[in-house]
Amino acid sequence: MLHELLLALLGFTGDFVLDTSSSQAARRRHPAHPEAGGGGDVGPASFRLAPDLTFLQPSERSAIERLISLGFYYRELNRFATQSRNLSWINSSVDFSPPHGDKTVKAKVRKGSSYRRAIANGIAEILSVYRSAVLQVEQNLLSDPLPILATVTHGLNKFEVLLPPLHELVMEIEQKDIKGGQLLNLLHKRCHCGVPELQSCIQRLLWHGHQVMFNQLTSWMVYGILQDQYNEFFIRRQEDRDEENESSQVDVVDKFTQKSAKETSLTSWHTGFHVSLDMLPEYIHMRVAESILFAGKAIRVLRNPSPGATLQEPMNQSQNLKGSYRMQSLIGGSGALKELPNFPNISAEELLPQAEADKIDAMLKELKHSSEFHKRLFESAVGSIRTMAANHLWQLVVVRADLNGHLKALKDYFLLAKGDFFQCFLEESRQLMRLPPRQSTAEADLMVPFQLAALKTIGDEDKYFARVSLRIPSFGIKASTSQKDLQKSSTPEISSQGKATSELALDGWDIIALEYSVDWPLQLFFTPDVVSKYRKVFQYLIRLKRTQMELEKSWAAVMHQDHADFSDYCKDRKNGSATQLRRQRSKPLWRVREHMAFLIRNLQFYIQVDVIESQWNVLQAHVQDSHDFTELVSFHQEYLSALISQSFLDIGSVSRILDSIMKLCLQFCWSIEQYENSRNMSEIDHITEEFNKKSNSLYTILRSSRLAGSQRAPFLRQFLMRLNYNSFFETTARGVMNSGRLRPSTAGTQL
Repeated sequence: MLHELLLALLGFTGDFVLDTSSSQAARRRHPAHPEAGGGGDVGPASFRLAPDLTFLQPSERSAIERLISLGFYYRELNRFATQSRNLSWINSSVDFSPPHGDKTVKAKVRKGSSYRRAIANGIAEILSVYRSAVLQVEQNLLSDPLPILATVTHGLNKFEVLLPPLHELVMEIEQKDIKGGQLLNLLHKRCHCGVPELQSCIQRLLWHGHQVMFNQLTSWMVYGILQDQYNEFFIRRQEDRDEENESSQVDVVDKFTQKSAKETSLTSWHTGFHVSLDMLPEYIHMRVAESILFAGKAIRVLRNPSPGATLQEPMNQSQNLKGSYRMQSLIGGSGALKELPNFPNISAEELLPQAEADKIDAMLKELKHSSEFHKRLFESAVGSIRTMAANHLWQLVVVRADLNGHLKALKDYFLLAKGDFFQCFLEESRQLMRLPPRQSTAEADLMVPFQLAALKTIGDEDKYFARVSLRIPSFGIKASTSQKDLQKSSTPEISSQGKATSELALDGWDIIALEYSVDWPLQLFFTPDVVSKYRKVFQYLIRLKRTQMELEKSWAAVMHQDHADFSDYCKDRKNGSATQLRRQRSKPLWRVREHMAFLIRNLQFYIQVDVIESQWNVLQAHVQDSHDFTELVSFHQEYLSALISQSFLDIGSVSRILDSIMKLCLQFCWSIEQYENSRNMSEIDHITEEFNKKSNSLYTILRSSRLAGSQRAPFLRQFLMRLNYNSFFETTARGVMNSGRLRPSTAGTQL
């Protein structure tokens, strides 16, 4: 009987020990008739002694059944370990790996789990200890002249607190299909128990699970390769989520093969990978997971430079960009980047020395070989690896790719730092912009003055101008498109559109934008979102500069006419009364023009000096001090956010008022030119009245308490001080609120 008991302890049943799980399965297949009886509830599956063993005492039966239940748990645990460790199904799997190794497309095969297989290895270790204990019990029984049941109980007593919880753990894993980070979470929770032996076993299982995680971390953070064929790692490809519903592997393969290597590299950096919260262990902080994500992406970039990447240009070659080549780059297209001289390609070894990769590998191996998972040491190692990756990426982008030169170029052209170029461009295109843009040729028409301005003002040494191109995005905006259209719009219409979007109040040429050609690896820094923010600020600044130029041109034209009239009056004083009368009638108009120019000049000075220059100096200080790529990205985002917020582009009410004011200024300038012919003072009065309302509303909003406490406050106070240096705006705003109306003559007498 003792040999039957030992066989049952290893999962083998017979006449002495019965398997109730097989009888329960038979009952499910052939349920008894309700009237036949015996159809009651069946207890939990286990091993039971045969009921006809009448020679056993109740106490002996109870002790033996408690022992043979260990055999049932052993068999179930061994079944789980065998199934999870079975690799025969691999031959039926399909794994497509493109040559570059960036993507892996998997056909639908039998679901596996690397983490579950690792846990199965740990359970196999525990079961091997259990088998050794059963073997030792057998040897003790054979050597004892009078074998007793207590020998078996004493030898296997410790497993009574180990196998039942492990069986419960395995059942939960199978029923809920737990794998990956979720499995690590489950084991981590089960570690917190009051039984030292059980805690030690589960910690060993968790160690086996961590071996898989550290192998994946090594592959990701040392080589930039995501080894996760079962989607168990907490770093996940973005398309893994997007392609779950795809029906065939062919479609996925076509999708990847159609992408160029450059597009694949950019996509994998910006949106190619993400942190999967479902698979992120609870004891790993989200901040640490994001550091792991960044480090792996940075290593991918450093180990896989874009094909044909050319970095810092030698000085002697940059000076050869002269004469005929420069003319070709300016006139041979729409200003896009042309063929530049080829420079030596950079290798991955230069970007990430092998010694650095070995250092990262050594740090992860030290954590992997540790018997326990130490959260503090893990976070410290991840932080160090992230810092190393960020420093090498900084070296690539800032030093080798000349980031600061490109930042300066964006400031010159998108933020209008090259004022002479844009002044020349607006003067050359002034007559063109007075006509409505033609949808088919507007961009080509505008390229002529753009190229002429470049030839007049851009020096040979500016190698960045070839990257700048002029674009007119679309004509889908419902906008006034010409001088004639603007003059037709009435004042009530202007007022009624105050709540509409700012685009509805723009001139047709105000949609012009700049594009900037960026090569690898600067696309990691200048994302499409960043370039769109630069473009938004540029469109605002070019409208402001155009408005300021029109006000100056109108003053110059009128002064020229006034000097001619005064000359005629001096020659013929007897017939010069009409000329004098015309000059007297025009004085209120020039006061209004001066008010407009005063506001536009101060706004332009505020944005260019107080906002752009000051924020540029702050950014330059950060670029000089920082050696971390992510810090630079953060500083640059703060720089752009400050430009937008301190220019009031993020406040709808202020930006709409500013757009209305610029539109009114253009209307006023064009109306003045027609004044000599039409003598239509009512239209000019309407424009003047509306301008006074808008300008005073602007002043009232800017001095509100809501803006006074924001980050705009220091520079905003300087702007308000320039506007209201003699309390004119404050007095006028109070008067408009009280009367609701301010005539041009009144405005003129108060200045």
